[in-house]
Amino acid sequence: MERADEQRGERKGKATSGLGRPQVRVATGELIMSCSAAAYAFPLMMISCSAAESSRSRRPPRIGLPKPSTSTNYSSSSSSAAYKISGMVVDLARTIKETPGKLLDALVDQVFEFVDQPYLPSQSNFAPVEEISKPVGVTTVHGSIPHDFPEGVYIRIGSNPHHGAQKSAVSIFGKSNSIWVEGEGMIHALYFNKDHSSTDGSSWTTFYNNKYVTTDTFQLEKQRKKPVFLPATEGDPPAVLSAFLLNLMRFGVPNKNMSNTNVFEHAGKYYTAADSDVAPHQIHIPTLETIGTWDEIAESWNRPFTSHPKKAPGAGELVIIGFDAKNPYLVLGVISADGKKILHKVDLKFKRSILCHEIGVTQRLIRYEKEQYARIGVMPRYGDVDSVRWFEVKSCCAFHIINCYEEDDEVVVMACIAQDSIIPGPDLGRDKLGWFSRGLKKVSSSEENMEEGFLLARPYEWRLNMKTGQVKEKYIVAPDFAMDFPMINDNFIGVKNKFAYTQVVDSVASSVAGMVKYGGLAKVCLQERNVQFLEGIKQNGEYRKIEYHMFPESTLCTGASFVAKQGAADEDDGWLITFVHNEDTNVSEVYIVDAKKISSEAVAKIRLPCRVPYGFHGAYMPAS
Repeated sequence: MERADEQRGERKGKATSGLGRPQVRVATGELIMSCSAAAYAFPLMMISCSAAESSRSRRPPRIGLPKPSTSTNYSSSSSSAAYKISGMVVDLARTIKETPGKLLDALVDQVFEFVDQPYLPSQSNFAPVEEISKPVGVTTVHGSIPHDFPEGVYIRIGSNPHHGAQKSAVSIFGKSNSIWVEGEGMIHALYFNKDHSSTDGSSWTTFYNNKYVTTDTFQLEKQRKKPVFLPATEGDPPAVLSAFLLNLMRFGVPNKNMSNTNVFEHAGKYYTAADSDVAPHQIHIPTLETIGTWDEIAESWNRPFTSHPKKAPGAGELVIIGFDAKNPYLVLGVISADGKKILHKVDLKFKRSILCHEIGVTQRLIRYEKEQYARIGVMPRYGDVDSVRWFEVKSCCAFHIINCYEEDDEVVVMACIAQDSIIPGPDLGRDKLGWFSRGLKKVSSSEENMEEGFLLARPYEWRLNMKTGQVKEKYIVAPDFAMDFPMINDNFIGVKNKFAYTQVVDSVASSVAGMVKYGGLAKVCLQERNVQFLEGIKQNGEYRKIEYHMFPESTLCTGASFVAKQGAADEDDGWLITFVHNEDTNVSEVYIVDAKKISSEAVAKIRLPCRVPYGFHGAYMPAS
């Protein structure tokens, strides 16, 4: 969702491409928020290029060299001459083909200088780490891993700039910058292997590994041993535009393919994705090696692929969306349960390009949000554009969906919303750190202050009556507690559920750093409205009951996931698992917290062999 144009009227003209992050931000560009809880993810808009073509490696065509003739009608000298002439023709053709690219590369090398963007001390754990790329044993565990915890691997993905830091490019055109979400995707994984020969079955072996997702653009920069893509997201308009165009002319895409936002499973295969990917990248879980892209789907989908696909309840089909700069602007698709074909594909007939980060599903229906004047669309899973039912709602910025389900005549939608979007940031010329700091500053429930706290999200509910068209909407938690990155027991996606879990924003640490930091976990009891107390603040009885697990001071988390207990009878019978980092000691750990007793001490704290930077989404993949 997004607020109306006049509220951000000075933002005009952003562009992106099918593979790159939403790019050119001339006079700052216009942030268009989201379908289905859209967008913590990326800026917006694109210029037209073939997504399918741009995802393939651009190699010159193979030209067969003629072999010297063995006929006795020709002397060896004439054969040699013929071979040399043919070789010269081939070399000339190759030279002609490669010259424009080399000239453009030389131009970039001479005109542009890559410089590192400095990190503030409070931003130190947003900085990248080195790739390990092989499992390392982990032996330090405070507490114990539960004996009934499932074997498997806990994975979290995030931004990890390959060449040491976020880059800016300085030139005669000015300065253009990359932003934190644009770092190359790095997977962090903790493996849980149970020793079944032990007498009590509670002996565990754990290993940690991290590895880059090897996209085509990552491989290109690795081969050249330097950054080659110019930052093209924010900065001086001439610099952003020139970077965008030079990237497009040199590589066919305006920005790098990151694959850094989410990890998911479908049909027994595991993928990483970002909103700009034409196809997710398949990962070999035991080694974290990148196998390749999901080509079976990419060929027929042929457009950007959402980073948040949703598995339809019962059917096992995967519902996806893809936004693009060229018409059709937003397309919805349904992938077969076996992952081999697209069963349904429909153009939703949007009038202009928007950023869609996530979609919600129920047992029968699909829910997404349309930008501009804030409305929510509901359609059957196999419906067409004429089957969409639109509901006008209050303007806001929806980041991530909690869940959607059908109840009587209503479709119930829950998501985390904020008043403004943290991506791409403030308007050109404004104090960037100051804007983020104000937006992440905690505001008490008694204050009416739109100058602060506008980036802090909290859970919200819409009830859409499919018969009357009536909308009921409200916050479901008090304004005193900001939270995002919601998760639920995946067995309840698309059906009515009792519990949701979120990461709780540490607004003080976030305001100081100018970047969001999460200092705890919350359990939202969706069907209870008991009065709760926390830090002396009484919650309104109209709000849902919340239980908290707050981390020690200076300890922050990312990538929290719910792990269901095998054979569990209750929805909340399981654990929350998350990567945490202590900024005072510079130690990273994985916490396992009992979801039924979320306020209790973590049952296990597993110390990791290296620092794990803050990142995006995580998932637990049980062993097959």
